[in-house]
Amino acid sequence: MTADTPKICKTDAEWRDQLDPVQYAVCRCSGTERPFTGKYWDHHEDGVYRCVGCGAALFDSTTKFDSGSGWPSYFEPMSNAALRTIEDTSHGMRRIEVRCAQCDSHLGHVFPDGPRPTGLRYCINSASLDFEKR
Repeated sequence: MTADTPKICKTDAEWRDQLDPVQYAVCRCSGTERPFTGKYWDHHEDGVYRCVGCGAALFDSTTKFDSGSGWPSYFEPMSNAALRTIEDTSHGMRRIEVRCAQCDSHLGHVFPDGPRPTGLRYCINSASLDFEKR
């Protein structure tokens, strides 16, 4: 996403028409799927993970790793401009929420306990992602 890429703005009804109930709960209501249940937590194909809301390229499969958490985990986004982060103090803890910069879909959270070279773990809900095989 670049500065001249238009933000995606849809009504709640349009999001409900586009997304299935789980995708809607995760992407529009900041929900979380149960660990080890999403379609990409144990996915190993070569390609690009895209936002289910707008199709923006978010993560390359070469940055995916098994964190043992039960959610797809990546150590680096395809572009820092593709993501937006905000402080999340819900549930009595301080976390950094990750959202799609283009459509503002909730994706998951980022933690400082990932592998080298970044030391980051982007813990992302499968329901917020589509996959494009290379």
